[in-house]
Amino acid sequence: MAEISTIARPYAVAAYKLGREQNALGKWSEMLGFAAAVANDAQIKAYIQDPKVVSSDLQATFLKVCGDNLNENGQNLVKVLVEYGRLSILPEIFSAFEALKAQDEGTLDAQIIAATKISAAETKDLVKRLEAKFGKKIEASVSVDPEIIGGIKIIVGDTVIDASVKGQLQNLAYSLTA
Repeated sequence: MAEISTIARPYAVAAYKLGREQNALGKWSEMLGFAAAVANDAQIKAYIQDPKVVSSDLQATFLKVCGDNLNENGQNLVKVLVEYGRLSILPEIFSAFEALKAQDEGTLDAQIIAATKISAAETKDLVKRLEAKFGKKIEASVSVDPEIIGGIKIIVGDTVIDASVKGQLQNLAYSLTA
């Protein structure tokens, strides 16, 4: 079975292109965010996954819950998703849309994982270096994971910079067994 992100991406790309054409990326972001939140609701999620619910009822109910938060294009997207049985992937579509929007705006998300808490000055310096490396604005989230023993691990998109003690030990173990 295909990955959910692989299935969600074409819908996100289509919404993104339409949003850019209409100069309405903000509106699309709001609509998709709202629809994703509705699709993530426990009761709605159960309703979506119920095999006894016919698609016309699902569509009508979902659109009624969303109300005026979806314009005609947003409603059409929901109709297509219901038709193909993909309404449950709305949160992934929203996530992929936001990633496309951020990429277009020149912003990348970075996840900084440190063994111990790092100061605001260290974080600011690290973000500055990452912006220089990637040539884009970096939105960083910092977390602490004592399991990496020491050092730091940075994830920016598909790029992983592992300067942690745990990562170095794993590399050493791999090279000794190879």
